[in-house]
Amino acid sequence: MTSLDRPTTEETSADTSADDARAVTEAALFEAFGGVRGMVETVLPGLLFVSIYTVNKNLHMSALAALGVALVMVVVRLARRDTVKHAFSGVFGVGFGVVFAMMTGNAKDFYLPGMLYTLGLALAYIVTAMAGVPLIGLMLGPVFKENLSWRTRNPGRKKAYTKASWAWGLILLAKCAILFPLYWWADTTQLGWVLVALKIPPFLLAVYLTWVFLAKAPPPIDVFAEMEAEEERKAAAEEEGEGAPAGRHRRQS
Repeated sequence: MTSLDRPTTEETSADTSADDARAVTEAALFEAFGGVRGMVETVLPGLLFVSIYTVNKNLHMSALAALGVALVMVVVRLARRDTVKHAFSGVFGVGFGVVFAMMTGNAKDFYLPGMLYTLGLALAYIVTAMAGVPLIGLMLGPVFKENLSWRTRNPGRKKAYTKASWAWGLILLAKCAILFPLYWWADTTQLGWVLVALKIPPFLLAVYLTWVFLAKAPPPIDVFAEMEAEEERKAAAEEEGEGAPAGRHRRQS
């Protein structure tokens, strides 16, 4: 290998920085969206509901089983002192579905609150992207320790967040376009199995596209590190200010 063929130090550093940025992005997305465990907690209650209802057509048993497993997952998280936001969101979603289905007596209504939430979330992604304040940026900004700095100081990341929000919104709208007609035309078991099947693939596609957009974007501005550096600078300036009069006093004496 000639000297021209060998990679330069600058090229190696750039590759390392790019790899580090991708690794940070993957870790942040994994944390923000709950990872494998979060997906299991999202799917399991609905899967249990439709499985039991398919066998015995008992609304009460199916609903209570789904709610019970959601509560168990929260208790396990609390016992392990893990983050409970994904488990709690699952409990609230299942709880609304149980209450709604019990009130109407229609088993399909167990899924309706979640479907309405998905529709509302899709519209929120699209509207905020159009308004220049993409929802995915509001969600991931604190995870990347950049807060809202991407809005005014990092246009490349704002563009990536906007693309990601459009991706999430359109994917969720496509999911709603499948589910809502089934709510009217299909029976409970058909709707339930399709809904379970559509839990993970659209989610993974949206997360993957988010990763692609952010991996190509400029790195985040760590505003927390900036604040710490500013505090250290002020502290150093104050120490210098306190030491200066003492030095002058010794010279005068």
